[in-house]
Amino acid sequence: MSGKVVFKPYDPDQATFLPYSLEELVPLGHPVRIVKQVVDQVDVKPINRKYKGGGASSFHPRLMLKLLVYGYLSNT
Repeated sequence: MSGKVVFKPYDPDQATFLPYSLEELVPLGHPVRIVKQVVDQVDVKPINRKYKGGGASSFHPRLMLKLLVYGYLSNT
């Protein structure tokens, strides 16, 4: 039996409680901006179909993909 797939809320443009926005903190031309632009264009539907659902909510696949790509890129 599989349940509904539920992802944790993910809004990369969400304002924070801090007085700074991500746009102010990340310099233009920084590799993280390139990763965001590229991964935002990736079709994640095939990844979403792999989720069976049920259980606790998952992190959004697009968020996880950005973390993995940037981690490999920055060798961290």
